[in-house]
Amino acid sequence: MYTFAKYDRLFGLIGYPLGHSFSQDFFNRKFESENISARYLNFEIPQIEDVTEVVRRHPNLKGFNVTIPYKERIIEYLDAIDPEAKAIGAVNVVKIFKQPDGSVTFKGYNSDAIGFADSIRPMIGRAQNMGALVLGSGGASKAVSHALRQMGVSVVVVSRRPRVGVITYDDITPEIMNEHKIIVNTTPLGMYPKVDECPDIPYDDITPEHICYDLLYNPDTTLFMKKAAEHGAQTKNGLEMLLLQAFVSWNIWNK
Repeated sequence: MYTFAKYDRLFGLIGYPLGHSFSQDFFNRKFESENISARYLNFEIPQIEDVTEVVRRHPNLKGFNVTIPYKERIIEYLDAIDPEAKAIGAVNVVKIFKQPDGSVTFKGYNSDAIGFADSIRPMIGRAQNMGALVLGSGGASKAVSHALRQMGVSVVVVSRRPRVGVITYDDITPEIMNEHKIIVNTTPLGMYPKVDECPDIPYDDITPEHICYDLLYNPDTTLFMKKAAEHGAQTKNGLEMLLLQAFVSWNIWNK
């Protein structure tokens, strides 16, 4: 690995895999356009334990984002956690603090919930009497569910494996589809390069009253979005959410 010592500050993204991510290009363009002496790197690590080595090798790393599949597992490496991130149970922003003795400490935050809420709010208005199906049960699902509940939307989480408080895809009935007009895909199904995949839901039960939001943004229009749009649903990908949460991340690192 390179140290990139010529930059005053480094930031980055940890996850696996990272070929789908636009964060690196976004931040580096921001740094160049605003003459900020900083660089944003992708740290594709096959296991979460490698995060300590990333930090050791890059002493001017000031913070990093966290993506699939480490938004929950990163918590065990934190020295402190923001109250909202703790309530969500997932972290996608880490700020690094250098201590007087040269050691470093980590504090975790969640910008996904804010980014998602600000992105979907214009689509759902006041969201009164609207239920949501959140597809997937990982860290992104927790942030999305938290944001929706804060907006007054009742949430049902859908996963492949049954457990308390979670239904499976086989449990989704026409009645459930009718009662939940917001459907959010938080799974990686359909992400580039596997663009021919999508969550296994009854698309024939989708109506023009449905809002189908996919956290994925590569490709621009996922198979989930295409199939929903064929039934008249309003659709949106996660690019705006990515940009909004990136702004929040930057503010966290610089406050």
